[in-house]
Amino acid sequence: MKRIHVAVGVVLNNQNQVLLAKRPSHLHQGGKWEFPGGKVESGETSSQALIRELREEVNLIVIATSPLMTISHDYPDKEVFLDIHTVNGFSGLAEGLEGQQVLWANVDKLREYDFPEANTPIIDKLQSL
Repeated sequence: MKRIHVAVGVVLNNQNQVLLAKRPSHLHQGGKWEFPGGKVESGETSSQALIRELREEVNLIVIATSPLMTISHDYPDKEVFLDIHTVNGFSGLAEGLEGQQVLWANVDKLREYDFPEANTPIIDKLQSL
Protein backbone atom coordinates (compact mmCIF):
# COMPACT_ATOMS: atom_id res chain seq x y z
CA MET A 1 0.00 0.00 0.00
CA LYS A 2 1.30 3.42 -0.93
CA ARG A 3 1.91 5.92 1.83
CA ILE A 4 0.53 9.36 0.94
CA HIS A 5 2.56 12.35 2.17
CA VAL A 6 0.21 15.16 3.15
CA ALA A 7 1.08 18.70 4.26
CA VAL A 8 -1.44 19.87 6.87
CA GLY A 9 -1.93 23.45 8.03
CA VAL A 10 -3.00 24.52 11.50
CA VAL A 11 -4.02 28.07 10.59
CA LEU A 12 -4.68 30.16 13.69
CA ASN A 13 -6.24 33.62 13.74
CA ASN A 14 -5.99 36.37 16.38
CA GLN A 15 -8.98 34.97 18.30
CA ASN A 16 -7.26 31.58 18.87
CA GLN A 17 -9.54 29.99 16.29
CA VAL A 18 -8.32 27.39 13.81
CA LEU A 19 -9.40 27.10 10.18
CA LEU A 20 -11.32 23.94 9.27
CA ALA A 21 -12.50 22.71 5.88
CA LYS A 22 -15.10 20.03 5.15
CA ARG A 23 -13.96 17.17 2.91
CA PRO A 24 -16.12 16.69 -0.20
CA SER A 25 -18.38 13.67 0.27
CA HIS A 26 -16.92 11.76 -2.71
CA LEU A 27 -13.37 11.74 -1.24
CA HIS A 28 -11.74 9.39 1.29
CA GLN A 29 -13.13 10.33 4.74
CA GLY A 30 -15.65 12.56 2.92
CA GLY A 31 -18.04 14.75 4.89
CA LYS A 32 -15.61 15.08 7.81
CA TRP A 33 -13.87 18.25 8.94
CA GLU A 34 -10.12 18.58 8.52
CA PHE A 35 -7.26 20.98 8.85
CA PRO A 36 -6.65 22.24 5.29
CA GLY A 37 -3.71 21.06 3.21
CA GLY A 38 -2.94 18.51 0.56
CA LYS A 39 -0.53 16.10 -1.03
CA VAL A 40 3.15 16.95 -1.20
CA GLU A 41 4.22 16.75 -4.86
CA SER A 42 7.57 15.40 -6.03
CA GLY A 43 10.33 17.97 -5.49
CA GLU A 44 8.36 20.06 -2.99
CA THR A 45 9.08 20.56 0.69
CA SER A 46 6.14 20.17 3.08
CA SER A 47 6.12 23.91 3.65
CA GLN A 48 6.06 24.65 -0.11
CA ALA A 49 3.21 22.16 -0.59
CA LEU A 50 1.24 23.69 2.26
CA ILE A 51 1.68 27.24 0.94
CA ARG A 52 0.50 26.10 -2.53
CA GLU A 53 -2.44 24.07 -1.23
CA LEU A 54 -3.72 26.82 1.08
CA ARG A 55 -3.64 29.28 -1.82
CA GLU A 56 -5.46 26.84 -4.15
CA GLU A 57 -8.02 25.54 -1.66
CA VAL A 58 -8.84 28.32 0.82
CA ASN A 59 -7.48 31.50 -0.81
CA LEU A 60 -4.87 32.28 1.86
CA ILE A 61 -1.43 33.70 1.15
CA VAL A 62 0.84 32.10 3.73
CA ILE A 63 3.71 34.22 5.05
CA ALA A 64 5.34 31.74 7.44
CA THR A 65 4.96 28.16 8.67
CA SER A 66 6.71 26.20 11.38
CA PRO A 67 6.71 22.42 11.96
CA LEU A 68 4.28 21.28 14.67
CA MET A 69 4.31 17.47 14.51
CA THR A 70 4.12 14.46 12.20
CA ILE A 71 1.68 11.55 12.27
CA SER A 72 1.69 8.22 10.45
CA HIS A 73 -1.77 6.68 10.30
CA ASP A 74 -2.95 3.54 8.58
CA TYR A 75 -6.57 3.36 7.45
CA PRO A 76 -7.85 0.03 6.13
CA ASP A 77 -7.62 1.34 2.55
CA LYS A 78 -4.73 3.81 2.66
CA GLU A 79 -1.70 4.93 4.65
CA VAL A 80 -1.06 8.60 5.32
CA PHE A 81 1.95 10.50 6.61
CA LEU A 82 0.77 13.87 7.91
CA ASP A 83 3.37 16.62 8.07
CA ILE A 84 1.64 19.23 10.22
CA HIS A 85 2.77 22.86 10.28
CA THR A 86 1.47 25.82 12.22
CA VAL A 87 0.75 28.76 9.93
CA ASN A 88 2.16 31.77 11.76
CA GLY A 89 1.25 34.48 9.32
CA PHE A 90 -1.15 34.78 6.41
CA SER A 91 -3.18 37.28 4.43
CA GLY A 92 -6.47 36.96 2.62
CA LEU A 93 -9.97 35.93 3.60
CA ALA A 94 -10.49 32.19 3.95
CA GLU A 95 -13.01 30.76 1.49
CA GLY A 96 -13.62 27.34 -0.02
CA LEU A 97 -12.32 27.77 -3.57
CA GLU A 98 -13.26 24.16 -4.43
CA GLY A 99 -16.82 24.54 -3.15
CA GLN A 100 -16.02 23.14 0.29
CA GLN A 101 -17.40 24.61 3.51
CA VAL A 102 -14.80 26.40 5.66
CA LEU A 103 -15.11 27.85 9.14
CA TRP A 104 -13.08 29.20 12.04
CA ALA A 105 -13.50 27.00 15.13
CA ASN A 106 -12.49 27.75 18.71
CA VAL A 107 -9.61 25.46 19.70
CA ASP A 108 -11.43 24.38 22.87
CA LYS A 109 -14.47 23.28 20.81
CA LEU A 110 -12.64 21.08 18.26
CA ARG A 111 -13.97 17.82 19.75
CA GLU A 112 -17.49 18.88 18.69
CA TYR A 113 -16.53 18.38 15.01
CA ASP A 114 -16.31 15.06 13.17
CA PHE A 115 -12.66 14.63 12.07
CA PRO A 116 -10.85 11.73 10.39
CA GLU A 117 -9.25 9.48 13.00
CA ALA A 118 -5.73 10.54 11.95
CA ASN A 119 -6.45 14.11 13.15
CA THR A 120 -7.08 13.20 16.82
CA PRO A 121 -3.43 13.71 17.92
CA ILE A 122 -3.45 17.19 16.33
CA ILE A 123 -6.52 18.15 18.36
CA ASP A 124 -4.94 16.70 21.53
CA LYS A 125 -1.78 18.74 20.91
CA LEU A 126 -3.65 22.00 20.16
CA GLN A 127 -5.75 21.67 23.30
CA SER A 128 -2.65 21.10 25.44
CA LEU A 129 -0.81 24.23 24.23
